[in-house]
Amino acid sequence: MVVIQNNNQQGSSLLSKMATNNGHGEESPYFDGWKAYDSDPYHPTQNPNGVIQMGLAENELCFDLIPEWVVNNPKASICTAEGAKDFKDIAIYQDYHGLPEFRNAVAKFMGKVRGDRVRFEPDRVVMSGGATGAHEMLAFCLADPGDAFLVPTPYYPGFGRDLKWRTGVQLVPVVCKSSNNFKVTRAALETALEGAKEANINVKGLLITNPSNPLGTVLDRDTMRTLVSFINENNIHLVCDEIYSATVFNQPDFISIAETIEEEKQCNRDLIHIVYSLSKDMGFPGFRVGIVYSYNDAVVSCARKMSSFGLVSTQTQRLIASMLLDDNLIQKFMSESAKRLAKRHELFTKGLAEVGIDSLKSNAGLFIWMDLRRMLKDPTEEAEMALWRKIVHEVKLNVSPGSSFHCSEPGWFRVCFANMDDDTMRVALSRITNSMLQTKQEPPRRQCRRNNLQVSLSFRRLDEIVMAPHMISPHSPISSPLVRVGHK
Repeated sequence: MVVIQNNNQQGSSLLSKMATNNGHGEESPYFDGWKAYDSDPYHPTQNPNGVIQMGLAENELCFDLIPEWVVNNPKASICTAEGAKDFKDIAIYQDYHGLPEFRNAVAKFMGKVRGDRVRFEPDRVVMSGGATGAHEMLAFCLADPGDAFLVPTPYYPGFGRDLKWRTGVQLVPVVCKSSNNFKVTRAALETALEGAKEANINVKGLLITNPSNPLGTVLDRDTMRTLVSFINENNIHLVCDEIYSATVFNQPDFISIAETIEEEKQCNRDLIHIVYSLSKDMGFPGFRVGIVYSYNDAVVSCARKMSSFGLVSTQTQRLIASMLLDDNLIQKFMSESAKRLAKRHELFTKGLAEVGIDSLKSNAGLFIWMDLRRMLKDPTEEAEMALWRKIVHEVKLNVSPGSSFHCSEPGWFRVCFANMDDDTMRVALSRITNSMLQTKQEPPRRQCRRNNLQVSLSFRRLDEIVMAPHMISPHSPISSPLVRVGHK
């Protein structure tokens, strides 16, 4: 009788090093929080003690606008009686350039999001399986294994997976600090580049996210010009992740790299590339619509060939094209989305401020950058992780620690606010409130230095706004783990 052993070690030995290495980043606290939610998801009636998902940057605030459009436009889908006559044309093999109407619609929408101040050429639109696929595709096109991209901190934890895992590319942090609201400076860029050179790392490009994930801020015009000047002087690529461009809900306006290079006539456009998707701006991550838009003809050609590994289905292309070409829908959606994001952001940040929790001033994105530095026992990553574990496992909120975003200062956390309904947000606020209100009964402690940041507490107003009987969950944790971990 032959006995076949089945264990992880033997299984791993049969697989490639690429498949079994840690490049995906699944062991990061960023993903650990998701696992905590998946194993104990909050539900208002079936699991009111569960973990509330605040680690997922998803825009669910305008979904009510889409079903109405779908019902009124049945020809947009081949799965309706009105659209079934086109089934064959959509189901057979298509050119990997994408449906012409899809590329036209995406180019038009990208211009609309940027206030029609610039126009995009449909022939430069290359599709991929979400922004993840778009980033990896660009990394393959622009860099060889061992080459590197500079990335200002804090930055999206998934970049390690998207750009490094299968390509062998490195990421070199450009350290930004809270003293200037994490602004990207020329000095920080030059320090990072010189450090890479001293380590014999070949830097091929600079990757920025604008609007920023996790900061929820936009880059100003001067900073954009600085970036263009820097990459031109050093002859390296500039990859601009602009997937949050339509989530700006307050001033200042979003300035796309497409606008900046129109003003900077001396810019070498062959170095400029944009990553875009509909996952954040339209709230369609499940459709896996990612876009590479490059001003470099050779990159467009290479990326188009590589897109064979992650095409968007033609059925999705057809539906999306119909939506994006409907001016009335897009105008209504963008206007309403900005209003609802602004309202949710204001309610959430004010609720936090009422219990002395501050956040970085922001005007875009689906999240806030929450400041809990004064609650750390020590200004260390270990203390941040201890606080994070309390928040996830006792307060039952999945927020993301700043260290997973490569933030150089412990105590910052990204908190998503657009992936839930109003009632769930109120429960989340009430849990935070219940964890903080205990500080009112505790004796005064020595204040920690916080960059001259002073927060005025007004518990009475918070009680009126958040603690009303119809808003508080009777199952919310009522102890104060946030306070315990900060002052034990």
